[in-house]
Amino acid sequence: MTEPPDRDDTPDSLIPYDEIVQDSLRQVVKRVLADVAAGGGLPGAHHFFIAFRTRYPGVDMPRHLLERYPDEMTVVIQHRYWDLAVEEDHFEVGLTFNQVPAKLSIPYKAIVGFVDPAVNFALQFGVNTTEPDPEPEHAPVPVAEGEPGPVAEGEPGSNVVSFDFKRKK
Repeated sequence: MTEPPDRDDTPDSLIPYDEIVQDSLRQVVKRVLADVAAGGGLPGAHHFFIAFRTRYPGVDMPRHLLERYPDEMTVVIQHRYWDLAVEEDHFEVGLTFNQVPAKLSIPYKAIVGFVDPAVNFALQFGVNTTEPDPEPEHAPVPVAEGEPGPVAEGEPGSNVVSFDFKRKK
């Protein structure tokens, strides 16, 4: 009788399962945002906390926010948002930061977390910590100083789906 292989003996996959799963989960975020945009607003008590890497290529945000949050930022889509546009590889939204309006463009691949506290639903995306954060593709447009919304944290025991794939070296 053959013993099952030790976990350390498991070969690295030649199929990028981690990327496939993460892309699929980001499609959940895209679909939810598209439904909200098409429906003209958030249904019921739903609202979203979306955490993203601010220096990911394609992120476009005001310079003062990038300076304040050089690595990661969480935005809240609830009461004060406008012009939500869902595109193939990113979404755009207008938000208010300390009563100062700003427009953000966020690629789905920049998202590291999505939370809808109204229904205790959350997605967390693993971040490759072995690679440095990429620089933005274009310079953000500066606007007046403002304050961002609160930061979302998943609650223990909630419907959090978290995938953190690490490759064996």
